[in-house]
Amino acid sequence: MRIFGLLAWAGAAMAAPAHCAVTGTSEQGFAIESSVEIAASGDAVYALLAEPGRWWSDAHSYSGDSANMTIDARAGGCFCETIPSKAGVPGAIEHGRVIYAVPGRQLRLSAALGPLQAEGATGALDFTIAPSGKGVKVVMTYVVGGYLRAGPAALAPMVDQVLGEQLAGLKRAAESPR
Repeated sequence: MRIFGLLAWAGAAMAAPAHCAVTGTSEQGFAIESSVEIAASGDAVYALLAEPGRWWSDAHSYSGDSANMTIDARAGGCFCETIPSKAGVPGAIEHGRVIYAVPGRQLRLSAALGPLQAEGATGALDFTIAPSGKGVKVVMTYVVGGYLRAGPAALAPMVDQVLGEQLAGLKRAAESPR
């Protein structure tokens, strides 16, 4: 799963939004930042964040179907995914835990996403929503620290690309009729 997960994350290279960047790396971790303009209200975008099944890529889920993902957008809430089983007893994964929630403005999770869960790492994934033009600007930052066997500098670009893809999916979902 570790090699497959890294390859799947690397495969997202062509789907990132226009404004994304690795903003720093060190021996202790890395930071990335992406932003996107969305023609929707802050409240609508915030509500959509709690529905990752509508905007998260199926390719970057453990079950292969992002419809199995949910975010309980309140402090202590789970960013979780149900993993269906042929044996009838589903599995589950906790992608992260909500640590800060201000409806319409900001959602922050403590999360070691994807293959980072198998490392000695933790991360803070933050979505900040601010009025801009005819809608809002969403700035997503992800700061990861800890022991990463492949090295932070090697992992940061792949993580940036994958999360950029998710932010692009948020924009598509927010601007598409339901």
